[in-house]
Amino acid sequence: MSVDLDRAARFAASYALLRAAADLADHWVQTDHQATTKGQHADSDRGHSAAAGRRACAAHCASLTAVQAAALLLGTRALGVRLRPSRAVAALALSAATHYVADRRRPLQRLAEATGKAKFYALADHGLCGSYLLDQAWHHGWETAAALVAAA
Repeated sequence: MSVDLDRAARFAASYALLRAAADLADHWVQTDHQATTKGQHADSDRGHSAAAGRRACAAHCASLTAVQAAALLLGTRALGVRLRPSRAVAALALSAATHYVADRRRPLQRLAEATGKAKFYALADHGLCGSYLLDQAWHHGWETAAALVAAA
């Protein structure tokens, strides 16, 4: 079996840059309003608006994508790793779309329920938050896929 070292380097660099940028965007760039509103769905009893949730989530995903794009551009340039622009754009689109799905919260909750993870999703004890951990695992997995796309 032959290893394509250039592709492996593109993958490793892309994954590290996408993951670090996403963590930065999720925890430092995302506004409090986006974090508390992005999962809202229509709930007239609480005055929640599905449109407000979609807008907040879209704004968060836009800033996340901008941070990831900057990291890919600057990081690969600093490392001397060349990505095809069309592949980088496709990777960013995959990351953004899957991030939006998870951050609307209900799709991830439904997936957790369908896969027998409902109790873990609801866990909020002993310093753990199951929904947050499943959210981050989802992002890590899709960022791995995005890095594979970027590296091709």
